[in-house]
Amino acid sequence: MAASNASSFLISLLISLLLFASMQLFRSQLASSQPMTIAGGFIGSMVFVSLLTALSNFEMNTFGPTYQARVFPEVFICLFVSMICCACVHRVCVTTCLIFSLIALFYINRISASTYGSSSVPATGYATQNFSVKKKQK
Repeated sequence: MAASNASSFLISLLISLLLFASMQLFRSQLASSQPMTIAGGFIGSMVFVSLLTALSNFEMNTFGPTYQARVFPEVFICLFVSMICCACVHRVCVTTCLIFSLIALFYINRISASTYGSSSVPATGYATQNFSVKKKQK
């Protein structure tokens, strides 16, 4: 059974707070070597995903079930907050967090499109015409 928007908001907010707290708790270990700074960026991208989930569920609970998160401001805000969390650990964590977060956002968008499927075609303002050439019969 799926969780409601309110409970999913609370769960994902708690997960993001726990991930941020663990990043701060293990700051010296995460900044000690190159593989650990990459791991810190990955943890930061998990903060991004959980914050985006929390914010989207909060907005769906507030504005209705058809409300969708957009690139601006929701994604930018969550990405900025997760990069600030990574900046408290190490500079390289910010870069790897950005890379991992963009990859995660690509797959989130792909899963969302396959699940909820948008059948609308963007309007271009051009009329479509059939330019098939008919052969003249002799």
